[in-house]
Amino acid sequence: MKEETLQGMEKWSDKAIEMIMEYGPKVVLAIVVLILGFFIANKLTKLIKRLMDKRGVEVSLQSFVGSLVSVLLKAMVVISVADMVGVETTSFVAVIGAAGLAVGLALQGTLQNFAGGALIMIFKPFKVGDLIEAQGHIGSVKEIQIFVTTLLTPENKTVIIPNGAISNGNITNYTVEGKIRVDLNFGISYNADIKAAKETLLDVMTSHDKVLKNPAPFVGVESLGDSSVNLAVRPYTKPEDYWDVYFYVYEKGKEALDKVNVEIPFPQVVVHMDK
Repeated sequence: MKEETLQGMEKWSDKAIEMIMEYGPKVVLAIVVLILGFFIANKLTKLIKRLMDKRGVEVSLQSFVGSLVSVLLKAMVVISVADMVGVETTSFVAVIGAAGLAVGLALQGTLQNFAGGALIMIFKPFKVGDLIEAQGHIGSVKEIQIFVTTLLTPENKTVIIPNGAISNGNITNYTVEGKIRVDLNFGISYNADIKAAKETLLDVMTSHDKVLKNPAPFVGVESLGDSSVNLAVRPYTKPEDYWDVYFYVYEKGKEALDKVNVEIPFPQVVVHMDK
């Protein structure tokens, strides 16, 4: 009985030694590759974050992209290590690929918004505080998130726009140049003194401290309407002062024209009667 036990132990020890000799180097090499792979993955992740930081990319995008890159690189390392020790990874990779495809199709719109948000944060067509027009809305940029951008309109309404739509559409940034032209129109009577009307409106614009001196405000005849001579009134101001100047010039312009007896006519029709 003892001899049989000893023989069995010898067989198990021989088998163990054989397995150690066969798989030991592979396991050691796999552990080394795993450690080095994770080390390199961490270094690459930090390098990518550093490059994004130099480009001025938003911190939220840096964190998201860094985490995503880190997970992908480490997953690749783990799969490679598993293959080195003899684990069949073909089916595992196929399952991951199929799952990734299914998730991508299910989140197609979300991924489009994420890509749009990444483009906005990298290329910066606008930033927080800018006055922009996008997707039919005008407002100040309140917040830029990964998936959406939030605008605050002049009516104090919050508008949330998907980043995919913004990045694929037209964007008008009124802030980037530091000044904006306020387009106003005044109609005066055909009997009015055009020169006096122009001087009066220029005085109104130059009296406002938020109207810029350069470029200088301008008044000119834009068109001859059915009932009035239409004047183009064009002051420049800072984007944040746009509405202040807009309402001021219209109100004070009307009062000033009344004082110099320049009529702003109502629509009228001239009828000629033949006997």
